[in-house]
Amino acid sequence: MITRSIFVRASIGAWCLALICAIPAVAQTSGEPKSIAVAGGVDFLNQYMFRGVRQNATPMAMWPFGDLGIATHTRGGAFNGLDIHAGFWNSLQTGDTGSGGPTRQPWYESDLYATVGLRFAHDIRLGTTYRMYRSPNSMFTTVNEMSLRLSTQDIALNQRAALAPYVLAAFEFDTRPGMGQVDGGRKPGRYLELGLTPRYSLSRISFAIPAKVGLSVGNYYELAGKDHPFGFASVAAMITVPFAGTLNVHGGVEYQRLGTTTKAFNGGESSTTIASIGVGFSR
Repeated sequence: MITRSIFVRASIGAWCLALICAIPAVAQTSGEPKSIAVAGGVDFLNQYMFRGVRQNATPMAMWPFGDLGIATHTRGGAFNGLDIHAGFWNSLQTGDTGSGGPTRQPWYESDLYATVGLRFAHDIRLGTTYRMYRSPNSMFTTVNEMSLRLSTQDIALNQRAALAPYVLAAFEFDTRPGMGQVDGGRKPGRYLELGLTPRYSLSRISFAIPAKVGLSVGNYYELAGKDHPFGFASVAAMITVPFAGTLNVHGGVEYQRLGTTTKAFNGGESSTTIASIGVGFSR
């Protein structure tokens, strides 16, 4: 466990202050419509890659997750509403970092997160998230991260097709050399991700082709003391089929091309292919 610093307490305190300040904003819109959403599910994958960094050498991984969201909506204007989310995400694994690893425990990762987001005209969204990544089976040290995400939910191409671009910037904090960092490096990393998801709906079935690029803008992909800016690029094909009202089954295939550091973490292989299938719900 990483020792907490004054900087950590100040950073988390600042985020909590932002959340507290957001609550009156929710209260002030008491005359406006609000919604509460619950979502969750479980995914099964042959390979767990986190921002291009391999997390298991042998299959498989199972990802249970859940999310609670509260949204307020305003009537017109440049500001359309406020979103607050809190949730959890887990990875249970077989193989070298899970049930077949040193501790013989499958629970590799347990994440908790909280997000405050603003919605503007044209469905432009800006969210800030605190996320803690921890390992119940002690296969990595706890990582603390703050991130900002700017996105638009959908840019309609026609009645069935749309695009959803986004930019994500993430910052590690409360680190030591070799501890509290995704790359196990000497300095806290700063990460940038650019993504675009074309979507197409056909009757009740939806298709998506998400593409993204992960970059280091400061010590995120360190290798032998040197930072390598390019982390990975990926493209995937996904399909989602709803059933029984609030449930859905989804799956797909993702191809990742790796950079210098991520290739080294992947046993010298410059690419990887990930297959997934899962069941989810939302209401």
